[in-house]
Amino acid sequence: MNLLMVLTSHEEFGTTGYQTGLWLECFATAYYAFTEVGADLTLASPRGGSTPVDPRSIAGCPVAPSVERFRGDMAARILLSDALRLEQVDIRDFDGAYFPGGHGALWDLATDLDCQRITRALLATGKPLALCGHGPAALINLFDGSGRPLVSGVSLTCFSNSEESGSGLDRALPYFLQDELIRLGAHYSKAPDGTAHVIQHGTLITSQNAASGLDAAHRLLQLLRP
Repeated sequence: MNLLMVLTSHEEFGTTGYQTGLWLECFATAYYAFTEVGADLTLASPRGGSTPVDPRSIAGCPVAPSVERFRGDMAARILLSDALRLEQVDIRDFDGAYFPGGHGALWDLATDLDCQRITRALLATGKPLALCGHGPAALINLFDGSGRPLVSGVSLTCFSNSEESGSGLDRALPYFLQDELIRLGAHYSKAPDGTAHVIQHGTLITSQNAASGLDAAHRLLQLLRP
């Protein structure tokens, strides 16, 4: 089983001076779910190389078990520091893909042309695709031949407006992902802040936050190994 994990390369939180990037729990929880069933993983991002990690996702108290495990896993840390560039990815080489969250995705996964190519190909071929937290930002600039958003009429979720407000950095966001998906015609739903919520629409899986990451990873595996 060959799985692609698409990561953000963006590390500046607007003009706040804060660093952002990948939300480590979103990545680590799925990473271990996949490796424990023997999946072969390829990591890729717009710029490739070392993946920026949001410092807030490491400094939490208590630290998520998957993050604690990752801290002591040198092989995983090396892998995260040496991602491919998305332009190098041929989706024919993969059985499915997982997009971890992190605020960085709002900037680069939403606009990167290779990310759009990969995401569109996954949806067109019906290969399982799971997006966690801010990962669904990869969907917002996808349109069909008539200009209709590909998320129009699709049931999904993402990091919610209220969770953004709770982060204290919402004024620095380029947009609210929940609002943007609704504007494009998606059927959005959410659970209470910080609780797990996963929506599956065909082979598209979306999850609201880091607490939903493990469920999203398992849903992806179920589609690949019914």
